[in-house]
Amino acid sequence: MNFKNKVCVITGGAKGIGFCLVNEFIKKGAKVAFVDIDKIAGEKLLLNIKKDGGDGLFFCGDIAEENTLKEFSRDVIRTYGKVDYLINNACLSRKGILSDCSFDEFNYVLRVGVTAPYMLSKLFLEYFNQGGAIVNISSTRATMSQEDTESYSAAKGGISALTHALAISLSGKIRVNSVSPGWIDVSANYDNDYDSKHSIGDKEQHPVKRVGKPIDIARAVMFLCSEDNDFITGENITVDGGMTKLMIYNDDYNWKYEV
Repeated sequence: MNFKNKVCVITGGAKGIGFCLVNEFIKKGAKVAFVDIDKIAGEKLLLNIKKDGGDGLFFCGDIAEENTLKEFSRDVIRTYGKVDYLINNACLSRKGILSDCSFDEFNYVLRVGVTAPYMLSKLFLEYFNQGGAIVNISSTRATMSQEDTESYSAAKGGISALTHALAISLSGKIRVNSVSPGWIDVSANYDNDYDSKHSIGDKEQHPVKRVGKPIDIARAVMFLCSEDNDFITGENITVDGGMTKLMIYNDDYNWKYEV
């Protein structure tokens, strides 16, 4: 896929899956504007982008704050004029009911994971080029949970619902889809031997026999952004190596339940 001169906006772009998204879109010729709360990681990534001849913009700020969203979107439009793709990637966890996640903590996660994607979609709405796309990063946690994960699971459930709602409201203007990662080992961004860290049980509970990498998510996102796939909107692609399709009991697939 070639995204030469396309403008791609990515939240949470300094680390993890976001870091991979930024780098992959740059490699495909896009101009990438990304926002992250981690100033050091963001500036380091931008320096590397420019060192390699790429076109990037980094904005440091907390997207839970409305002013950050407004200032970031203004910077993007001031720099590039238009946008082609918005990738709402940023999210976090403040755990849940067993950890006494507070009112403010719970709502902070929702502001980052649901409110910010909505507001950025709204702020960029009039600036999308024809053929534009929004891709939201949801999670398999939107439909399954471990204990004490209410803040994150609620945010991912929210972004999944927001995806199909936006797809209908913006029909004929912008396609809106989501990607739901499963277990993604972000150390694969910098460790070529990441696979050696996983046990046989880790691998065997995935029908593809390995743990996921950020590039697995980046490829799915780019697929959904590509205008070749302009008949897809309001959909979610689960990228989890089949993990959510495999029923596992104690002693299955080298996995043992331990209390």
